[in-house]
Order: sequence, then structure tokens, then C-alpha cells
Amino acid sequence: MADSPFIIDVTAENFQQVVLETSMSRPVLVDFWAEWCNPCKSLMPTLAKLVDEYQGKFILAKVNTEEQQQLATHFGIKSIPCVKLFLNGQMVDEFLGALPEPEIRSFIDKHIPRESDGLLAQADQLLIQGDADGAGSLIQQAAEMDPGSPKVMLANARYLATIGKLDDAEQQLQALPKGELENPEVAAMLARIQFDRSTADSPPVESLEQRLKENPADSEALHQLATHRIMQNEYEGALELLLTLLQKDRDYGDDAARKDMLRIFELLGGQGDLVKRYRNRMFNTLH
Repeated sequence: MADSPFIIDVTAENFQQVVLETSMSRPVLVDFWAEWCNPCKSLMPTLAKLVDEYQGKFILAKVNTEEQQQLATHFGIKSIPCVKLFLNGQMVDEFLGALPEPEIRSFIDKHIPRESDGLLAQADQLLIQGDADGAGSLIQQAAEMDPGSPKVMLANARYLATIGKLDDAEQQLQALPKGELENPEVAAMLARIQFDRSTADSPPVESLEQRLKENPADSEALHQLATHRIMQNEYEGALELLLTLLQKDRDYGDDAARKDMLRIFELLGGQGDLVKRYRNRMFNTLH
């Protein structure tokens, strides 16, 4: 391991050059460890194997936290092993503990440019433009280049959902490596699929709006209109309708209003002013 050109011991003095400057051209994995830490020692061979296998596509920087306490303090290291990934001079991702090799490989692969990335970017544009067939063809080419790539699987799930194959899209997402299932984009896509299913057999918007004019307490119409608003990306309108349903008929659809509000929060990445406002209003309504 010490002879590898891709593994470098890092100090406060060379951190700028080894980590920040190198990360402008390729990912740098910074492993914070200590001699007394047994999980650190079990993680080291896996990292060494991967950095050797990837042959310079990323650099492994080793920080002995006992010797480099200034760096450990600067980065808020409270538990080890702690592995942080730097790209373009910034810390962009991290994991704690001695993860299994497949999860570490998936973690690294997310940040290494691949030949298939260009095809996936083109496919995304075609989906936006409404050319699902063209997008599907490019995603298939990407899958042949990088079989099992989480990026390809995610793009394929997006494509399948777009063409209405919701069950297949959900299965593709559920087949992602364990670490990827915690990706906010995956959570958002799963939430979107549930809303797609909800609107599949729903009456048109005009019909639902008329029903609510005649009977503002029509729980089914409130819920179905909210799902339409979601599919139209009118999230605030949807949240307002769901909050109304939560206030008037908490038990409707096995607590559907609260569950759907939580799904919208996932769609929005769990943050932002809209999420904060309606999360607070939902909490106040429930309590």
C-alpha cells in the first residue's frame, strides 16, 4: 500500500496541494483514521484494493487523526473511520464506518466521470423535449457500456416512469445499491411514482373543481385535485389542499393527506422555505 502512487499520507502542510488542488482534476478520497481504530484497519485493505483497481481515477489521501489533530478538528471528525470525498476543491460527499466493498465502490462511482455520462445527459435532454424513444435508445447504449451502473439504473427508472411503466421504474429503483436508496433524487422519484399512480384513474381537474364548489368538504375530490396539482408541479397549491383535507378529515384514505404531504417534502428534497412552512403547519395541525 505504501508503494502505491495513488495513496498519499496527508498533513496540514500538504493538504492544500494533495487534496484541494488534486481534486480540481479528479476525486480525492480522504480517509481519517488512527492506529488504535480496528474498523479503520479493516477498511484500509478495501480502499487500497479499489484505488489500485481504478488506476488513478481517484486518489486516496490518508490522515492519521492522532498525528494530524488540527485537520481532524478542522473537519469536525468525531468518529472514525470517516471518509470524505473532495471534488473541485470542495468536500462533496462522505461516509462513516467500514462499509462493505460494493457500497464503497458505488460511493466512488457516483463521482468518477464515465464515458456513459455523456449519453445519459443527452437522454435527459431528450426526455425533457418529449423524445422518449430517443432517450430510451441512448440509455440502452449507456447500459451496454456500464452494466450495473447506478447512474444508468437511475436514468432508466426515469425513462420507464416517463413512458408509464411505473412498476418497472419502481423495481429499477429498488434494485439500486443500498447506499443509493438514501439519495434524495431516488426518494423523490419513488414519491413521484406514487403520485403518478394516484392520478391514473382520477377524474379531470375541471370535474374535481366543480365537485368542490358544490361540496367543499368532499374529501375524495380534495385528495384527487391535490395529486393533479402535484403532477403539474404546483406544490404549494397541492400542500394547501392536503392541509385542508388533514384539518377536515384526518382519517381519509388511511391518513392519506399527511402521507402525501411527506411525499411532497421528499419531492422537494426535504428543504427550502415551502417545505419548512408546510412542515410547521402540518405539525401544528396534528398537535
